[in-house]
Amino acid sequence: MSLSSTDKGLLTPDNCAVLFIDHQPQMFFGVANIDRQDLLNNVLVLAKAAKIFSVPVILTAVESEWFSGNITPQLLDLFPSQTPIERSNLNSWENKELVAAVKSTARNNFLIAALWSETSLVFPALQMLEEGYGVYAVEDASGGTSKAAHDAAIRRIEQAGAVSLTAFQVLLEFQRDWSRKEHYEEVMAVVKEHCGAYGQGIEYAATMVQKAPASRNRQTTKNKKQTKEQNI
Repeated sequence: MSLSSTDKGLLTPDNCAVLFIDHQPQMFFGVANIDRQDLLNNVLVLAKAAKIFSVPVILTAVESEWFSGNITPQLLDLFPSQTPIERSNLNSWENKELVAAVKSTARNNFLIAALWSETSLVFPALQMLEEGYGVYAVEDASGGTSKAAHDAAIRRIEQAGAVSLTAFQVLLEFQRDWSRKEHYEEVMAVVKEHCGAYGQGIEYAATMVQKAPASRNRQTTKNKKQTKEQNI
């Protein structure tokens, strides 16, 4: 992986984009290497990281009407202005509209999350690598029809030059320095909602040590204030 397109090997919100491939009901049903609720949770961590830091996102779906169903609504709701690129081919890199969307971002590094790993991740990853893109497979936001299939897919693209990482790693890599306060609260909200024991630990420290109001109470107060303002 060339360091010239990264920040000395690290990704930043300004040097990458995110490609979500086929996060649809029928594809989720077939995933067997990871708990499917955990998978969805990781997809949302990645999506929220991209949204918080204004990283370009491309959504694409395969055979929505005839087989796979619509992209999971939790993902669509985060990007309401986007229309997913519809495809019939397993290899999204063979879709001209998707290739054009990738090129329009003017980014050289792509974080890819896909269902299933053995097809929708491997096929475009290998061909994008051949064309000089930096490919970062978000391993826990992708899934295969078996552990063997997923693991083989990750090995294959890593051997070709891709890098594997996790959704939470992406979030922290974008934040990178806790003294950066622009998106601090948003990042903490994602951690508390999606990142298990770490999120619970942060909530505990904030409420019990720092005596801050609970996140739930802050959100309830915020919602009441918004409702009141709307009624004025």
